[in-house]
Amino acid sequence: MIRSFLQVTAAVSALALAPIATSAMAGVDSSTYRELDIFMEVFNRVKAEYVDKVDDKKLVDGAIQGMLSALDPHSSFADGLDFDNLKIQTEGEYGGLGLVVTEQDGAVKVIAPTEDTPAARAGIKSGDFITHIDGKFIVGGTLDEAIQQMRGKPGTKITLTVVRPGADKPLTFGLVREVIVTKPVKWEVRQGVGYININTFTATTTTDTRNAIAEIEKKLGHKPLGYVVDLRANGGGLLSEAIGVSDIFLDRGEIVSQRGREKSDIERYYAESMVPGDLAKGLPVIVLVDAGTASASEIVAGALQDHHRAVVMGERSFGKGSVQSILQMGPRSALRLTTARYYTPSGHSVQEGGIKPDLAVPQLSDPDYKSRPVLREADLRRHLINTAKADDKLLEEDSKDDPRFTATAEELKKKGIEDFQLNYAIDTIARTGGAGRMAKK
Repeated sequence: MIRSFLQVTAAVSALALAPIATSAMAGVDSSTYRELDIFMEVFNRVKAEYVDKVDDKKLVDGAIQGMLSALDPHSSFADGLDFDNLKIQTEGEYGGLGLVVTEQDGAVKVIAPTEDTPAARAGIKSGDFITHIDGKFIVGGTLDEAIQQMRGKPGTKITLTVVRPGADKPLTFGLVREVIVTKPVKWEVRQGVGYININTFTATTTTDTRNAIAEIEKKLGHKPLGYVVDLRANGGGLLSEAIGVSDIFLDRGEIVSQRGREKSDIERYYAESMVPGDLAKGLPVIVLVDAGTASASEIVAGALQDHHRAVVMGERSFGKGSVQSILQMGPRSALRLTTARYYTPSGHSVQEGGIKPDLAVPQLSDPDYKSRPVLREADLRRHLINTAKADDKLLEEDSKDDPRFTATAEELKKKGIEDFQLNYAIDTIARTGGAGRMAKK
């Protein structure tokens, strides 16, 4: 069994055992053997003549990582600590700070802080570069070493020094490690509107979203005016859960298609496969997205947008339209390989371009929303190219300045508005009074 994952960072919910197909050798021809001969010659020369003695495992691991890094940003080999990282992320509990990070030019770059964690509460932001941990310079070290240093026993203290593009000087954050528990779904009621915040797609996300709808109705004692589904800063997760969450709000139709190397290699997924009917009962739905909305969360946004079931609001999403399969190679190793691309019901590939919102709403409550650097799929080295070229318009500027959105962060703060995008979405539904599905404008 191969389980598909759709996520910016490497994570698995349950590593599925997958035998490596022996038929793969059928595609090996004489040119392949010539290349392997060259590889073995280099391997033997390095082992025999390199200035320091190196063992076979180090050389082979380096060769594997180099091979996969030459493909795309999301294919990788997880061994030892990397494999443990995969399990920790999906089991959802570890001692640490709640940061999703990547390596860029030898530096540790923050993709996003996890909601309601020490990192998020301290104010660390996407795009920050971590340069020192407890005063020790870490640039040039490995990402694994940095992650190991940031994790630790809950209750222990740690200091991070961060360089933020645009800031005059480095920032210092004193944090206390906590048990980081992944809570994929949170909910509340605001102005009679059900607010459902989905921050990741783990094995329980569909069930938790269904429960959130039930709890919202229970708290109100009747149906809400509508729902705001918040997918901002959601890096993705399990394909099956993205399908399940989409299914909750759809009563029929295709949710997503998955297409492999061959033209005939197409798999389609439909509503009512996991959840019967539309559990939101046709009430208005707004889906919030931003540059951190990636992969599995883009599937949900794209499906509800294409079926005109929801108004997508916010900023253009990350643009990761590829599927990774996890093949376990041993007790503590697994191959994470890009095996397909996915498409929304209309046949749109989000690769590079992402999901363009129906209504572009800037996060005015963030003082540096215009100047803060944004990381998307198209910024990653060796990202897959959208060969259809149908999404070029999405790569342009998201929107011109909208005269409706001129308030400053300071003005909003005086009004008690800390999250302008969410506030705008709630007000939009509240103004409709729950009168059926909202029409896209």
